[in-house]
Amino acid sequence: MQLQLAAAVQAMADTLLPRQWMLATAESCTGGMVAAACTDLAGSSAWFERGFVTYSNAAKTQMLGVDAQLIATHGAVSEPVARAMAQGALQHSGAQLALAITGVAGPGGGTDAKPVGMVWFAFAGPWGVHSAVQHFTGDRAAVRQAAALHALQQMHMLCAAA
Repeated sequence: MQLQLAAAVQAMADTLLPRQWMLATAESCTGGMVAAACTDLAGSSAWFERGFVTYSNAAKTQMLGVDAQLIATHGAVSEPVARAMAQGALQHSGAQLALAITGVAGPGGGTDAKPVGMVWFAFAGPWGVHSAVQHFTGDRAAVRQAAALHALQQMHMLCAAA
């Protein structure tokens, strides 16, 4: 998995550098794994602007400006919250791109409506905001790693197409 993450980060760097775009991340269930993977690459300061680890609902509100009522209505693991996280990361950074991740990594915390492994993603950039849900399997570590890799791969695809 580490090799896949490193390859995804390199692909991001190769896409963002010529465009002079900067990336910000807003992570909940991945706890900063995407930001860590990005900054593992030497020279990432040329394209990685900052990362927000907003694990609690209060952090999502305080750091990203996510409306507390939005969280109360839809729950932290939801499309509206993921989209608000990505938009908040753009607004609270100097980046042109932002990705957001919020999900249920497990082993507990899942419900019938939001089972363990369900992760919402949002990607903000010149295309507006794109969001999608994925369902991953495995233990907590596997869900978190798969979510981090998926986020990087999807952001790269959107950037390459922009």
